[in-house]
Amino acid sequence: MRQRRFERYARALVLAGLGALALALPEPANAQPAPSPREIMDRVSTTRKLDGSEAVVKMTIVDDGGHSREREITMATKLYDGGKTEKRIYRFLSPADVQGTGVLVFDYETQADDVWVFLPALRKTRRVVSSQRSQGFMGSEFSYGDLSIPELDDFTYTLVREESAGGEACWVIDVLPKDKATGDADGYSKKTYWVSKDKFVVVRGLYYDRDGKLLKELVAQDFKLLDAPKKRYRAMRMEMTNKQNARKSVFVSEKVTFAPNTKDDYFTTAYLER
Repeated sequence: MRQRRFERYARALVLAGLGALALALPEPANAQPAPSPREIMDRVSTTRKLDGSEAVVKMTIVDDGGHSREREITMATKLYDGGKTEKRIYRFLSPADVQGTGVLVFDYETQADDVWVFLPALRKTRRVVSSQRSQGFMGSEFSYGDLSIPELDDFTYTLVREESAGGEACWVIDVLPKDKATGDADGYSKKTYWVSKDKFVVVRGLYYDRDGKLLKELVAQDFKLLDAPKKRYRAMRMEMTNKQNARKSVFVSEKVTFAPNTKDDYFTTAYLER
């Protein structure tokens, strides 16, 4: 009996010593601290940038009665200025009432974007000023700002929690404009993003109006790795639902090609007006 008590006591001492040793050991040399919310959003803005791409996109607009309209769009993108500027052009192929309509975007990293819209019926190109970026993109629930990379320095970022969304482990980050002018131009008082820890893409987003009420919800799905060496992804399906009027818009990329040699001529107002 005395021997068994001694053995139990000895085992307890050994276990206690091992526990103390584990607590005293330093973290593995390759352990990385969690990125800050701003660093996460920096990665998000980089992950969506492709050296160049060409795509065919189906845009479906659903009204509050459930009736839908479909539009087919071609899109091309290309990076300039060492990746600090992304140029994009959209051309509507159908239906007939929007055929030939084009949108040209110069998405800058540190200044307000330049946007031009060509209306074939008027044979006229009009410019969308930065204060109008909260307007709907061609009648959809996506605004021009929703489809662009924001000026990151104009916002503050807070890590709210960590949870899963769309089958991905995510960081949940609140994004707030630093001043009223930024919020007014953006159209939102707050945005909340669910960012995939693995891919650094936004899989879900909530957008709040200027009064702080929930306005829209974004769900992004079917992410495709288009540039493996640089880990660049693009969502093949994006759905934006207006929570206040029950309207919805869906963008589905039916064909996407990684095309770093996309023609520079595409990204001019002269090409826009052809």
